[in-house]
Amino acid sequence: MTAVVLATGDVGGRRDDLSSIFRGCHELLASGDLTFGQLETTISARGAIVPNARLAMRSEPEMARAARDAGFDVMSFAGNHCLDWGYEAFQDTLAHARDAGLTLCGAGSDLEEARQPIFAKAGDVPVAFIAASSILPEGYAADERKAGCAPLRAHTVYEQIEHDQPGTPARIRTYPNRADLAAMCDSVRLASAQADIVLVSLHWGLHMTEAVIADYQRIAAHALIDAGAHAIIGHHPHILKGIEFYRGRPIFYSLGNFAIEQPHIWDPSILETASFKHLVSLNPNWNLETSYMLPEKTRLTGVAKLVCDTSGLREVRFAPAYVADDSAPIILVPDNEQFERVRAYLEEISRAAGFETAFTQDREDLLLTAA
Repeated sequence: MTAVVLATGDVGGRRDDLSSIFRGCHELLASGDLTFGQLETTISARGAIVPNARLAMRSEPEMARAARDAGFDVMSFAGNHCLDWGYEAFQDTLAHARDAGLTLCGAGSDLEEARQPIFAKAGDVPVAFIAASSILPEGYAADERKAGCAPLRAHTVYEQIEHDQPGTPARIRTYPNRADLAAMCDSVRLASAQADIVLVSLHWGLHMTEAVIADYQRIAAHALIDAGAHAIIGHHPHILKGIEFYRGRPIFYSLGNFAIEQPHIWDPSILETASFKHLVSLNPNWNLETSYMLPEKTRLTGVAKLVCDTSGLREVRFAPAYVADDSAPIILVPDNEQFERVRAYLEEISRAAGFETAFTQDREDLLLTAA
């Protein structure tokens, strides 16, 4: 018997009716044998904003129950907001999720706990989840004596293109931290001994930038699949990125935004900060006067559908969705014009990244194959 594991992009609500952000996707999320997402926010009524939080995100305690009721079973808490409100809110997030029956991965009271695989079942198929973050404000990574998220640090070097011409532009090179990647590969091998499907979630990449994928992402993704991962599920850029098949296994470099509030909902003053203004500069058509203020292409999203059995992945599918003005995603049907827009965009950005992936409408969603 096959089972279906669903995966979404970033999730986080801050509104009176937290369940309303899932109104257009609840039916699909609840249909999965196992549903996974990226928890982008802390869940707490306590804490204080830490000095290096760019956009401090915190949902009310009811957020955990709202996500669980929407259909989520497992979520990654490895990301650049996990310690925005300090250790009290961090520990509250773990506790509220546990009380709601929602399992979190990629974060813990110390590094060993943060790196531990999480095991669950999709029908009769044992599945393991491992999560880590490359987007790491100072102090957000767990270590041997401190809480935080599991790190996959990356390093950047600037390679002069014309070595005999001082002052000319440089080529940007990135590579994953060798020790962090080795530890993740060890976790994948450990999980493979206990689960038939191993999924790795990574918070990484260039935010709000279409198509571009950093070197370290490709290196890490391929190494993790070589170690035994069946799929890589990427988050953080807040926009869909290309999908690659490597050794027949999918790498979703970014599933984009899913059910998450606009930046000013978390902190109205964010609009005046230098970091946010730089983000706006990356998107010249950004309209800050509308209720949905992020760039239009961040509305294009969807749900990855991994059809599997005890022998591995059988099919890789994608259900296109579109984010409404109130930041609630709506699952699209094939006769909706936005369905084809999402399909075409995935094809375009995958081709731009050098991936030969086919996106074919099949019944109510897309069938993804290596072209």
